[in-house]
Amino acid sequence: MNTPTGPTGPTEPTGPKGPADPTDSAGPTGPPDPAEATLSTGGARPVLRFERVLARPPEAVWRAITDREELKAWFPSEVIADAWEPGAKISFPFPGTDMTLTGTVLEAEAPHTLAYTWGEETLRFTLTPEPDGRTRLVFTDETPPGIAARNAAGWQICLGHLAGETVAADAWKSHFDRYTAAFEPALGPQQGPPAGS
Repeated sequence: MNTPTGPTGPTEPTGPKGPADPTDSAGPTGPPDPAEATLSTGGARPVLRFERVLARPPEAVWRAITDREELKAWFPSEVIADAWEPGAKISFPFPGTDMTLTGTVLEAEAPHTLAYTWGEETLRFTLTPEPDGRTRLVFTDETPPGIAARNAAGWQICLGHLAGETVAADAWKSHFDRYTAAFEPALGPQQGPPAGS
């Protein structure tokens, strides 16, 4: 199943337009921009990694990633969890469509670590306190190879919303084009947004 990640059309956030090399194996010439995804290909499946410093303490970020109402502000689907504990079931209905993904909580240690399956993917959030009441968020998505660029573009937008960034209406397309060019040599052809999005 090809799961849409993030807004799959050109309707959502920012992130710098400068192309930091989004693969960690190609050896970027400077430090990578943490708003950009980095790609790891050494495991069973590709892993996208993002890092953000958010202007809220870990407890507030934990609520943003677990509270059903707060998730609506940035996550690309509804999130309905039986409980945030290992083994609990989650459903992810996509508003305006007949598509619903399912998942299972793999790890939940408030307010530090949350991991769960999202369809075929595995999402992981790691929260670390930073000075001045901030939180360092490391987010990873273990994804099928053919949708890595689509997912990277979508998650960059979603995490921009979580960080309170201003949204550029056409941001998704430019992110997707950049990630496609960077990822195709390692992963092969990349699929665009699902039909109808």
